[in-house]
Amino acid sequence: MTDTSPERPALPDHLSVDPRSPHHVAAIFEHDIGIRFNGKERVDVEEYCVSEGWVKVPAGKTLDRKGRPLMLKLKGKVEAFYR
Repeated sequence: MTDTSPERPALPDHLSVDPRSPHHVAAIFEHDIGIRFNGKERVDVEEYCVSEGWVKVPAGKTLDRKGRPLMLKLKGKVEAFYR
């Protein structure tokens, strides 16, 4: 049997959704990614680091002075996976 799905790149330890970030990897976002934080799946994660154990999520509708969402850094157990 052959697997017809494309080869998925390994998920990095640190990944960001923001294309201006040095931790942004465009090839990863061609696939559906999930983040589990403290045992619960989150869909609002903008950036994560598995080894340091944190995620960055938007703080509601609050914006910074450049018009981007204000981020909160939450610490806990982080797991990244492909859906």
